[in-house]
Amino acid sequence: MTKTIAIAGKGGVGKTTIAALLIQILTKKGVVLAIDGDPSSNLHLALGLPLTSTVGEVREEMLTAVRGNKFNPGMAKHDYIDLRIHESIVEASGLDLLAMGRPEGPGCYCAANNMMRTVIDRLETNYDYVVIDNEAGMEHISRQTTRDVDILLIVSDPSLRGIITAVRTRDLIKEIRTRVERIGLVINRASGPLSSEAERSIGESGLDLLATLHTDPMVTELDGRGTALKELPADSPLRRGVEEVAGKLGLV
Repeated sequence: MTKTIAIAGKGGVGKTTIAALLIQILTKKGVVLAIDGDPSSNLHLALGLPLTSTVGEVREEMLTAVRGNKFNPGMAKHDYIDLRIHESIVEASGLDLLAMGRPEGPGCYCAANNMMRTVIDRLETNYDYVVIDNEAGMEHISRQTTRDVDILLIVSDPSLRGIITAVRTRDLIKEIRTRVERIGLVINRASGPLSSEAERSIGESGLDLLATLHTDPMVTELDGRGTALKELPADSPLRRGVEEVAGKLGLV
């Protein structure tokens, strides 16, 4: 049975880094579908993969063809979208990658998000794991982009503000009744022990703190060179920390 893991949190907390490392770990256990749900589309860089096109681009491509009376009338729109999205999947050893991207034109992301949910529903049974790197903030939660996931990892920095955002994310999920089997908190980019205020907030919230991951200078160095995280050494504190998280979740 496919296990779906979604990663959420406010911007700048290192969600994509953690997602990429978790994906690398899971490819040793099975086949992974990596979903880049962030319109900025950076997951492929962390994984060292190319990016051909995105779900948002496919949608805009179809709309342009329809508005210009250039769309093939002999082909149903949903068949066209399905074909083009399958063509957008980047294949690698033990891993396929699909990026949501962003619509080229003005407006909200509702249609692209609906397409992404449909794609995940259709594709997920072909994989052992689906890992979704969500966009920053909580809007994707309110739109239920991350509905029906087995594990939701909420990533926060060590600040009290970040932890409060994590608690609000958990509470929002309960309000809209998104099905999530397990929710865990990961504190990332810590430079030392958590403050007493942060520890108190986590304790009072009831959030399951899976790990506190400290700043890893090697990650900064790789990012600066534009090098994929697969080059991160096996004894890297961050890599070992993500492995610890995967172990606590029963993924490895």
